[in-house]
Amino acid sequence: MEYELGKTYDQLKTGDEASFTKTITETDVYLFAGISGDFNPMHMNEAFARQTPFKTRIAHGALPQSLIAPVLGMKLPGLGTILVEISCRFKAPTFFGDTITATARVTEKLSEKKWVRMQLTWTNQHGKLVAEGEAMVIPPPSDVKELLSNHHKPAQAGPKPKRRKRT
Repeated sequence: MEYELGKTYDQLKTGDEASFTKTITETDVYLFAGISGDFNPMHMNEAFARQTPFKTRIAHGALPQSLIAPVLGMKLPGLGTILVEISCRFKAPTFFGDTITATARVTEKLSEKKWVRMQLTWTNQHGKLVAEGEAMVIPPPSDVKELLSNHHKPAQAGPKPKRRKRT
C-alpha cells in the first residue's frame, strides 16, 4: 500500500482527493465478524439471508466504511492524521465480491483549530453510491517527516538468545 508522509494543514487544498479500493471477500466478512463480534446471520448464514429482501448475505455496514481508514491515515492527509469525527449514511448494501472504492475529498479548512472537513464516498464496481458521509481530521504536524525518521525505523536484530543444554 502506498502512503504519504502526511500533508500538513497548510499543504492541504480544498478539492484534494484520495481513494482506496478493495474487493470484499467472504473471508473479509468472517474476519470482520470475529473482530467486531457481530455474527448477525444476515452476514453469516446464506439460508437465512435468502429469506431477506437482499436474497443473499451482505457485508457488515462498518466493513466498507472502514476502508476510509487507509485513505485518511495513509494517503490524505496521510501518516500522522488524527480522525476526530466521522458520519456515514448507507445508500445500498455491499455484497460479497463487490469492489468498493472509498474516497475522501477536502471540502473545508477550519483555521481556528487547524482541522479539516472531508467529504466521504463509497462506491461499488458499477459506480453505485453505497455510502456517503463526512469526516473531521487533524492533519499531521509540520515536523511529521522528522518524527517518522526518528521513530519509524526498521527493527534491528538483537543478539541471538543462548540455547539451554538438554539434560
